[in-house]
Amino acid sequence: NSRGTSYLLKDSVPITEFSASGPFEGHDLLRRGFTSVKNELLPSHPLELSEKNFQFNQDKTNFATLRNIQGLHAPLKLQMEFRAVKQVQRLPFLHSSNVALDTLRGNDECIGFEDILNDPSQSEVMGEPHMMMEYKLGLL
Repeated sequence: NSRGTSYLLKDSVPITEFSASGPFEGHDLLRRGFTSVKNELLPSHPLELSEKNFQFNQDKTNFATLRNIQGLHAPLKLQMEFRAVKQVQRLPFLHSSNVALDTLRGNDECIGFEDILNDPSQSEVMGEPHMMMEYKLGLL
């Protein structure tokens, strides 16, 4: 009797109406994944976002100034040099100092926070060299 079954389905309520809403809504792990407190936190200080993007903003300002003074070719050439220097790295298990990038930016003679408190021997990046290299090459 197919008519009886269709009659039951016609009067059924969609499942979406059973979902909780409001302040007591449950978190659906299958659809939304695990919650992360880090993603829900707001910056603790108004200047935190500005400090996080300081180098990017400074480079953008320098490129705009260089473009106004020397033309379009100068910032493009400098950006190509930045990209080329960023691609040269040591092996993944060794700390890379990025001396060439600091020289291009003019930070090679400045002593900053990261120069003193960024000791590579205390770095958390150190690991099994063979496994890190295989991961980088896509063998794992």
